[in-house]
Parts: sequence; C-alpha cells; structure tokens
Amino acid sequence: MAPSDSLIVNSQQGNVYPKRQAMAALEDGKTLLLLKPRGFCAGVVRAIDIVRIALEAFGPPIYVRKEIVHNRFVVEELQGKGAIFVDSVEEVPNGERVIYSAHGVSPEVREASEHRKLRVIDATCPLVTKVHVEAVKFAKEGYSLILIGHRDHDEVIGTLGEAPIVTQVVGSPEEVASLTLPDPTRVAYLTQTTLSLDETKDIIAALRERFPHIKGPAAQDICYATENRQVAVKQVASDADLLLVVGSDNSSNSNRLVEVARNLGTSSHLIDSFQNIKAEWLVGVKTIALTAGASAPECLVEEVVEFLGTRGFKNVKEVEVMPENVRFGLPPEIVEAIASAPTAVSAE
Repeated sequence: MAPSDSLIVNSQQGNVYPKRQAMAALEDGKTLLLLKPRGFCAGVVRAIDIVRIALEAFGPPIYVRKEIVHNRFVVEELQGKGAIFVDSVEEVPNGERVIYSAHGVSPEVREASEHRKLRVIDATCPLVTKVHVEAVKFAKEGYSLILIGHRDHDEVIGTLGEAPIVTQVVGSPEEVASLTLPDPTRVAYLTQTTLSLDETKDIIAALRERFPHIKGPAAQDICYATENRQVAVKQVASDADLLLVVGSDNSSNSNRLVEVARNLGTSSHLIDSFQNIKAEWLVGVKTIALTAGASAPECLVEEVVEFLGTRGFKNVKEVEVMPENVRFGLPPEIVEAIASAPTAVSAE
C-alpha cells in the first residue's frame, strides 16, 4: 500500500482497502465518507464527564461558568440534568460549587470565586492550561507576548488575563504590521488551541519577519484534535463534492474545518444538526464527506448519516486518516467524589 493512501473501512461489511481503490469502486453511486477522527476530543470528554459526575455525586444544582464546551446540544442535555450555566461567577450563590469550562479562565475569575467562597472544579482542558503556563513564564522573563487567536473567544480571554499588561492579540498577518512593542528583541508568541493550521502558519511567518528574535512555545499550541480533524479534511477534500461539518456556530475548531475545505475549493457548510441541511446543497452531489468538530456529539453525526441515507447516500464508508487515543485524567475533586460516592459513579 502506498504511504499516502488512507484506509477506508466499509462500515457495513468491515472491509479495509486503500482510498484510491475504494473511490474507483464507488463512482456509480452516492457515497458518504465518514471522516475519522471526528467529534469529541479528550478535553471535551473530560469536561463533560466532570459535569456529569459532579451532578451524580453532589446532586444539582451544579453551576457552570460559560458553556462547558461550545455545543448547544451538550449544554441543553446537561441543563436537563440540573446544571446551571452562568456568564459570571458573580451569578453563583456564595459557597456553591462552580465548574470552569474547558476553555479556561483568567486569574481575575479565580480571585472572584475565592472571594465568594465558591467550591471550584476546574474543567479547563490540559492543553489550554499549557498555554496559560507558557504565558506566565514568558511574562515573568520580561517578554512582550503576542497571542494569536480570536479576541472574543473564551479561551483567548482567559489566556489574555494571565498577563494582560504585556499581551497583545492578533488575528491576521495584516495586524502584525500595527504592533508596537517596547523591545522588539524580547518578544514571544502563543496561539489559541483551535485555530486553522494554515492561517496560523501565515501569522507566525509575519511575526518572524517583523521580529526575527521572536520566541515561541516548545511545542505548538494548536491541539492534536484540531490538527487531526483539519488533516482529515485535507485528505478527502478532493474526493468530495461537499463537506458537512457538525458543530455549533460558536465552535472555533468547527468553523476552521469549514474554512479548510473551502480554501481547497470544496463546498462546505457548518450544521448544528441534520435539520440545517438544505436541499439545494445536495443537487448534483455524488460524494459527501462528513466530519464533526471536537465539541460535537456522535449522536448528531449518526442523525446526519440517517438523514442523508434517505436522500440516496446509502453507501457509507469510514475514512480513517490517523488513530486518536488520547485521554486526560480527571481533577482531584472529581476523583475523590467517585471514590467516596455511596453508589457507583464513573467516567464514560
């Protein structure tokens, strides 16, 4: 098998064969390519488990600052179990439990929680925590810090709060030209974890051209799941007439998947569920590729597969671009809750 060949697994028969061979065999019918990896990443699984276990172990209400992950179906499900989502810890009654979302919070939020004597459970993704630690390190070493990302995203707001005096946010190569720094030789950059690999590369190149001595993180900040899902889209974009991405419109990594496909010339749309699929999108389409952002549950993907099956896309093939087996441990408060629970409480 050529190294560049992906494997396609026939989800109905269990057959495994090279992508090019598979595509040639499927030319006559309507085909749905299910990209893998897709959907929940380890940080999202961990965050959702934290809320679920907290509700089981401590009982409702459990307060959650911001959306635990950026997907409205996940939020609505947890609300139904007793989670109360708030925009600020100031909305949480003194002494109650509050869970920080997977996107992280600033030191200012932590101080406000302490002042209100809130019992905090931190669901921040460990890969976001890594960026926070890097921000503090560079700031203590006297660097001006450039944070690449979207200014209004919860993750960027939290990271910016670690060193607000020395940090500036940029979202495009054009913004690099307007940066003013006290010492151009003492500059470092970090990135939001859910950005487009290609766009981020262009911004970093612009920073390096303007600030030749700029330092960056030891390992890239864009998370493994964001990268893997973008690589999978690139792998199949030329084989598909249409790419559908399951994810909410406030999900950064989901939006980036749409952008990656469109930049390669493939028609692509972000959908919250199968109900968002428009009939005109399917006109003349023989092959659809389907993926999901890192905060979108698999049940929504399954509903899209079922819906497209009614539109003639019955030949369902799973395209696995690379394996993904990352798991993150739970925070100590949840581990202790599991251990001391009178009835069985466990992470899925």
